[in-house]
Amino acid sequence: MIATPERRLVLVTGASGMLGRAVASDLLARGYRVRTFHRGASTPAGTELVRGSVTDPVAVSRAVDGVDAVLHLAAKVSFTGEWDEFVATNIDGTRNLLVEARAASVPDFVFVSSPSVAHLGSSIVGEGAGPANPDAARGNYARSKASAELLALAADQPGFRVAVVRPHVVWGPGDTQLVERVIDRARSGRLPLLDGGTALIDTTYVDNAADAIVQALERIEVAHGRPLVVTNGEPRPVGELMAGICAAGGVPAPRFSVPGSVARAAGSVIEKAWGVALRKGWVNDEPPMTEFLAEQLSTAHWFDQRATQELLAWKPAVTIDEGLDRLAGHYGGSAPEGPVVPPTDRPA
Repeated sequence: MIATPERRLVLVTGASGMLGRAVASDLLARGYRVRTFHRGASTPAGTELVRGSVTDPVAVSRAVDGVDAVLHLAAKVSFTGEWDEFVATNIDGTRNLLVEARAASVPDFVFVSSPSVAHLGSSIVGEGAGPANPDAARGNYARSKASAELLALAADQPGFRVAVVRPHVVWGPGDTQLVERVIDRARSGRLPLLDGGTALIDTTYVDNAADAIVQALERIEVAHGRPLVVTNGEPRPVGELMAGICAAGGVPAPRFSVPGSVARAAGSVIEKAWGVALRKGWVNDEPPMTEFLAEQLSTAHWFDQRATQELLAWKPAVTIDEGLDRLAGHYGGSAPEGPVVPPTDRPA
């Protein structure tokens, strides 16, 4: 018999990140007991912490001991980096968790993946969750997450149910992957739009993503064994979303555009040069552009959410506009009023 929420102990990996913290908070709000597993010294209030890395099987074994479910969010997320680093965390780390969770007789495992595992560089228009493709996915992050997702799905079996959730472009207050980079580059005038910012994309407000991940656990009986893409279901032009984030952050929206084809070619060159600079210690941050990032900003990618919402019995509670209002409250800016008209293409 499965324990009631107030008696179930759930392990959350990656709880030091924005989405992981939101997932831990959502679990606590629903009455679960929560254990977090990461390398840092702090943990969300109300949770217990096991310190360690997913790359260490001994630490993983300690983390899964006595838990009733695992929600695996920890990952190396970067546009650059050595392949071996992605393998160690994203592939081998996921394998360690799967092996140790099975050995500890943990019945339920939710793997948090990414739609990039099935993004092959072309537009995605109203599609569902395509199959993960490590050979064709774009960039080391997507390739490694694709391999990890296949490991997770292959582990799904009676007595060990594995659900896979792919939140798409998660953002919100405290987001360092998208929001703070957009605001920082817009503030310094280094944020162009690609092809006028007209590409239509789905995104996911962080609270909605966290809610869907916890729903995947609660609905794992029907959700296991297949990937589900999660979004707000409100596709918007990239330029409009960027303008909203900039307004919330109190910085000017991007006012110039470059052709997507030029950005992709430049991104490929920049990415290679940045990799050399990283290895030599000349830089320690993300490159201003990569081929994958240029593809993401210049091609449409929005998804059919009907299967996801039906299987998870879930719908996003926070709209994009409400999310921008919350973002403005966090940064002290203001959400934009009315539609944003992207600028005409012109060289940067």
